[in-house]
Amino acid sequence: MKLAVLYGGTSAEREISLSSGKAIIDACKILRHEVVELDPVNGMSNMISDLLSVDLIFNGLHGGDGENGVIPGFLQSLCVKFTGSGNEASAICMDKRVSKALVHRKGISTPDWVSFGKSDKIPMDNSLVYPLVVKPNDQGSTLGLSIVENDSQLEDAVAMARQFGNIILLEEFIAGKELTVTVIGDDSYPIVEIVPKHDLYDYDCKYTKGMAEYICPADLPDSLTKSIQESSVKIHHLLGCRHYSRVDFRLDENNKAWFLEVNTLPGMTETSLVPKSVAASGLSFSELIQIIIKEAMKD
Repeated sequence: MKLAVLYGGTSAEREISLSSGKAIIDACKILRHEVVELDPVNGMSNMISDLLSVDLIFNGLHGGDGENGVIPGFLQSLCVKFTGSGNEASAICMDKRVSKALVHRKGISTPDWVSFGKSDKIPMDNSLVYPLVVKPNDQGSTLGLSIVENDSQLEDAVAMARQFGNIILLEEFIAGKELTVTVIGDDSYPIVEIVPKHDLYDYDCKYTKGMAEYICPADLPDSLTKSIQESSVKIHHLLGCRHYSRVDFRLDENNKAWFLEVNTLPGMTETSLVPKSVAASGLSFSELIQIIIKEAMKD
């Protein structure tokens, strides 16, 4: 099969996408696929002939237009097959306010939140209590994310978040465990518990070896594991995702799971969570890539 791998791009997550793309390309070569490597750092218009010449496009972009629906929408306009969610689901999942609201309406718990614009005053009269999570509404890789304990910390945290997005979220902080679930097609994979070296699972902990411990499968009661996995598949389909995604939760001290967000194009680096999850079920990285390719070719 002839594949194009889209990776790199122009988002704040470019370096991670370059790493993911290299891993995907290497896996595709192991699988004996013919690979065309495409970095849309200068836009997509000059690579249309390459995109039309392949059987499938593997979208290895992270953040920005690759994940917010713009590039998926462009690929849809070309009527080509590509991995990952389409433009509508991508836009919904990138917009944390929208995805949280849709999930909340279906009775799935998510931390309380308020949002405000980049030039708006911080809404100090909200009903939330400290500690709070401050984050951009439409960024991944924990870019611009902070946990604050009081008013004096809030302004600086909001200023940092504003560097990465036009809409800012203040979200109730759920003390407990950080969990993530891989969904491929209709199936969920072993839950990963993330134990960061910092108080916060930040960019450094995500992408620096040794800065976080990963427990997979997470040490949870079987019934709770099943419940969280079922919720993950439900959320994946509810938000219109396709092929694969990663669904993030916090688990409080009462073993109640709180939905945080869906990553429609999760990382594929050696420290990434989706490869760790599927490895716990006995699959190699190249087998993971082939399963995603098969899911995409069904469309």
